[in-house]
Amino acid sequence: MFPSGKDKPVTVLVTGGCGFIGSHFIRLILRERPDWKVLNVDMLTYAGNLENIADIEAVQDPSRYHFVKADIADSQTINALFGSERIEAVVNLAAETHVDRSLLDSTPFLRTNIQGTQVLMEAASRHGVGRFLQVSTDEVYGSLGSQDSPFTEDSPLQPNSPYAASKAAADLLVRAYSRSFNLPVLITRCGNNYGPYQFPEKFLPLFITNALDDRPLPLYGDGQNIRDWIHVEDHVRALLQVLERGVPGEIYNISAGEEHTNQQMTEWVLNILHKPQSLIQYVKDRPGHDRRYALDAIKIKNQLGWQPSIPLHEGLRTTISWYKDHLSWWERIKSGEYRSYYEQWYRRLLEEHLDCGK
Repeated sequence: MFPSGKDKPVTVLVTGGCGFIGSHFIRLILRERPDWKVLNVDMLTYAGNLENIADIEAVQDPSRYHFVKADIADSQTINALFGSERIEAVVNLAAETHVDRSLLDSTPFLRTNIQGTQVLMEAASRHGVGRFLQVSTDEVYGSLGSQDSPFTEDSPLQPNSPYAASKAAADLLVRAYSRSFNLPVLITRCGNNYGPYQFPEKFLPLFITNALDDRPLPLYGDGQNIRDWIHVEDHVRALLQVLERGVPGEIYNISAGEEHTNQQMTEWVLNILHKPQSLIQYVKDRPGHDRRYALDAIKIKNQLGWQPSIPLHEGLRTTISWYKDHLSWWERIKSGEYRSYYEQWYRRLLEEHLDCGK
């Protein structure tokens, strides 16, 4: 059980805390663990947005929350931070995560996802950190067939994209530090998250915001790829359960059991927004596109008592409402650097798709 025997506030270092999942996790800790202090380390790349934590910055006591702009792969800065604070736990949410970007250039993925994890574990091991939670992804397992049983924690790692390979490599490195240096590590693997503050290059926020603008929704291939969906609030509550009650050295799959095709999700978005199905624009499938993800979450449910609480039909509607109510948040993002990336990637796929149809 963590923490135990503590007479002073527990300090948790959260990396990637200005990102989508990280910002939700920090809110959860500050809201429900009043005796914990959070150190938020984020490099503020394209997906790290200070607006995601503006509400936290505005109201939090500095003794409970502190933001540090830093690269987790910068060993000098990270070691200095560990030397200046008594850190009891690390939750590593910092990552390059978008598959499409990894197909354009995998270099940042290797630096952040592998080297950054190694730097954090070195510092955590050197300074006697009590828990190290590595937040991974279902994509490390590879792809399932339509009739295959969901992945368990014992399924082999068979990544099919540079992004997934970098996360799988980090998982193996975490395991090695557990065995070689007795670092008390935990690994979680989760499916597709959705909810407020998700960067609008990801599937759902991209399609929601495009639909709000009456722009085409670029759907890969035949739209029948299946994903395992979970609301971000259910995910971060699972992370907290694992951090506090998980067994060091163990892996925990996190899933709400909501498997649906990309086509279904797209149609639901358009129906909720009362937009025409004609906005769907099929584009050439991306290379190595996994057909299906599904996770068996029996272990975390039975051992730690975690259960998802937000049904997809409810979470999807509230998520769409959030994007409708926060136009300025995503309009600023989509008008900047993301616009050039988006046009470069999807223009090429659409042109290739049209060429194939000739």
